[in-house]
This record gives sequence, structure tokens and C-alpha cells, in this order.
Amino acid sequence: MTDARADQPAGERKVTLYRNGSVYTAADPFATALLVDGDTVAWVGSEQAATSIADSTMDIVDLHGALLAPGFVDSHVHLTETGIALDSLKLGAVRSAAELLDAVAASVAGSSADAGATVLGHGWDESNWSDPALPSREELERAAGGRRVYLSRVDAHSALVSSSLAEAAGLAGLDGYSAGSQVKRQAHTSARLAARQLPDEALRSYQSRALADAAANGYVAVAEMAAPHIGSPADLRIAAGWNGPDALGKPMPEVLPYWGQLAGSEEDARAILAGLGAGVRGLAGDLNVDGSIGSRTAALRDDYSDAPGERGSLYLSVDQAAAHLAACSMLGIQGGFHVIGDAGLDAALDALDRAAAEVGEQRVRAAGHRFEHVEMADAEAIGRLAKYSVTVSVQPGFDAAWGGAGRLYQERLGHRERGMNAFASFYAAGVPISFGSDSPVTPLNPWASVRACLEHSNPDQRISARAAFLGHTRAGWRAAKYRNPMAGQLVPGAPASFAVWEVEELMVQVADGRVQSWSTDPRARTPLLPALDTGRDPVCLQTVRDGKELFTNGSLRS
Repeated sequence: MTDARADQPAGERKVTLYRNGSVYTAADPFATALLVDGDTVAWVGSEQAATSIADSTMDIVDLHGALLAPGFVDSHVHLTETGIALDSLKLGAVRSAAELLDAVAASVAGSSADAGATVLGHGWDESNWSDPALPSREELERAAGGRRVYLSRVDAHSALVSSSLAEAAGLAGLDGYSAGSQVKRQAHTSARLAARQLPDEALRSYQSRALADAAANGYVAVAEMAAPHIGSPADLRIAAGWNGPDALGKPMPEVLPYWGQLAGSEEDARAILAGLGAGVRGLAGDLNVDGSIGSRTAALRDDYSDAPGERGSLYLSVDQAAAHLAACSMLGIQGGFHVIGDAGLDAALDALDRAAAEVGEQRVRAAGHRFEHVEMADAEAIGRLAKYSVTVSVQPGFDAAWGGAGRLYQERLGHRERGMNAFASFYAAGVPISFGSDSPVTPLNPWASVRACLEHSNPDQRISARAAFLGHTRAGWRAAKYRNPMAGQLVPGAPASFAVWEVEELMVQVADGRVQSWSTDPRARTPLLPALDTGRDPVCLQTVRDGKELFTNGSLRS
């Protein structure tokens, strides 16, 4: 295969025929070939038909049996944070405070960075340690040789900070600051912003790193969840700028930007939007109603099982959340929140009721609001979400990382762990659902995320691979109220946005074995997806968005 952009005369439309593979399309479940004309899918069909239409003006790509499928959409990412996590100290494998301090010391010893640079790291999770005791601020300071240290927990809702960073950020006396090195709530926000004093060039570099990683994993779009407590409007503008015609370098996955800032009225919402200097899809995403289970900041109805007397934190009142949803509804834009705990969800749902009473239920439904995470939802809550057509953006990797007996959810929540991440219940109730990673909290690994849906720790909440795949592709575009209703599928007239995968086996995988035999029968006309129980994930060979190549590993080139 030749480069999708090389040696192409300016303004000339490129026509590419992919053949001799398997194409995941609703147009023909047995399709083996696809024709791309410019930025659009022109045709899908059989190998015999491909032979009849192939000519010398086309770029012909032999798939050699590979799978060509709609590109993935990650419905919740943080680009700068992801880039930093990819390029800084990785702490997911440490299993004690001593190992963490050793990792900090080793990173400083082997670093050529300026002595005044902050030591950044991500991914520690004390729930995996035999002794969950955390290092002190002073120990971090010594390990770093006097440098400032900021190490975000795996859930990114708390961090460990050194003495010098705590002093520079003015953390003493802030909510969430204690005698130890771990900071939460307001103290964590201040520490993160102090550690992220980065020039635009650095922000752009980190985001480029994250987008390149997304493209290499088959993503054609990501929903960027920016917010004032995470980064600056400049960070948001850079993220939105990757979509522009003057974006530097090769094409990247499309960025679907959100800004999580509270609006108190319709006029306030207009002023926020006008002042951003970038177009956003809504005032939603990580506008936090509460925190996280791991950091014990998610708002619960009852105490944490491993911390009697603690029930987390509500960062917004019902009145504040209702005013925000009403303002967004009046403007016809998406509003929404980060919400994880059951008490946090109660507050968000009560806010929906109040907003509907103020501006009308139909206007609330039409705005297409979205809630992020929604990990603790009972049947009543799910019914209320369905009533208002709220899209739920969830992260299957959370259950894979922390669900099941003896793991974090059970440790923090006891028997309530069984009700976490109710994917099947959402689907059964008609709640629109889309999937993401919350990167850098879980990796940009879409097939692992699909597998997590199939292998949910609660068998009652498992869904089929097809449902999970659609939640990771077409549903991601719909969750963002994308302008092209054909996005996320490979049919004539749809955007040519897809990924090519080297796979070991194609099959139909369902959560319920009783329907397995019919689903795999050719008469069911169900498109095939990679087998995810082989011990090896599909390998991305190429990613294309709107006809432009974002990534290739070279295997398809001739």
C-alpha cells in the first residue's frame, strides 16, 4: 500500500479499494471488500464484485484476511493527562511505599531534566499493596533530591505531594489537606494545577503523544473532558485545535471537546462559552458532583465499608446542578456531570427533576445531557435516567481493574459491589450508553474494554461483544450529538473512518450461551468480531479517519 497522502496531486480525490479481508458492516455481514472515495465509503461487497470494479486508477490494498471495522470512539479521555502519564513515572506496578520511593529516586537519578522541574508520576494504587501505608511528604522530598513531586493516584482523584510542592501550592488549610502526603478535593485541585504550570508547547506535545497513542490503538475520535480544575482554557483550545485545517503535522483522531464549568443561568452559560476561545460540544464531562471510590470521595448513601463514618463528598448542591442543567437545556446544548456514588447520582437525578420543572421535560430530553461514570445505579435511578434520555458514558475497564471478590470495590463497598457498572441493566431500560477509558485512569485499549463487557465480574451485567462494540463505536458519536448521523458505521455514504486489525479468529460472542448457537448461524446475518478469548488482542494495522491515514504499522504497505 502506498502512503494515503504521498505523491497525491493537491485537490485530487483519492480512491482506495480494500479487498480480501473481512468488513464489519450492517450492509453485508459477509462483505470482504470496501471502496473509499475521498473521505467517504462508496461501496462494500464481495471479493468477486471487487474484482469487477478494480482498475488502475485505484490504490488497491490487499487485507490478507484482516478485519476492517468502524474506528473506535473513546467517550471520555484527558489528553494532556494521558500524555503526561505516558511520558512520566509509571507507578502501576509498585506494591509498597518503599517501591514507590525507589521509583522516584531512580527517575531523578536518571533524568536530565532541569533540577527545578516537578517529578510527575501516575498510577499508584495502594489497594494492591500488602501494606497500604503511604510515604510521607518528607520521604518524597528526600527521594526526589529536593525536587517537587506530584504523583496522581490511578483514579486521578487524589495525589501524593512532596513538602516543597505543598508549600509552593499553598495547600495548608485547604479542604482535603492532611498531615500525610495524600491530598484530595480542593487541596488536590490546587496541587495538580501547580504541578501543571506548562507552556503551550509542552501541552501540545503531551496531547500529540496521547492522540498518536489513540490512533495506534484504532481510535478515530476521542471526547476530551476538559475542566477548570484539571487544566486551563489554553489546554482546551489546543485540544480543539487538532481538528482545525491549520493543525500541525499529520492528521489525528477527531477531538470532541467538552468543558466542565458550572453555569448558574442561561446568561452565565453563554458567557462561559463565549470566553473559551474554542468550540465545545457542551458544558459537561468532568464537572464533578462527587469524586471516586478509590480515593473515598465518591458520595455514598451509606458509609464506606473500610472507613466507618466516611461517605465521600458532594461537590455540587442539587440547586447548583439543577441551575446548570436548566441553563444548558435552554441553550439546547449538552450539560452533565461526573457522578459515581449512589448519593451523588441521587443529587444529579434530583437536579434533572428540578430542571425539568423549570424549563420543561421535553427541553431537558432534547438537550441530550450526559452523565459520566454512573457506577452505582439501582433500578429506580436507571428508570429516571431513561425518562430524561440521559446518555451514560461508562468505563468497562473500571470493572476489569477493581470489580469482583476481594478487590477494590468489595473492599470499599462490601455487598454493594454487586451493583456496580450495570451495563446490561442500562441497555434493558433503554438508557443510551457509550464507552470510554477515562485515560489515563485505564489504558487506551478498546478490545480489552470490549472484553471487560463480556467478562463483567457480575454475570447479570454482561453484554454481547456486538453490543459492546457498538457502544465503543457508533454510540460514541451519538453520545456527542455528532453532526453526521452515519458516523460509526461502514455503509455507502458514511464517513471513511475505520481501523484494520490482524486477528486470529472471527466469531460471534454473546454473554448468554443459550443464544450462542443462533447468533453464530450464518442465517442470523450477524457480522463477525475478533475472538477475545485467545489470549492475544487484535493488532492494529492501520487507522483511517475521513479517508486520511492516522496510523500504520507498515504491514499493509506494498
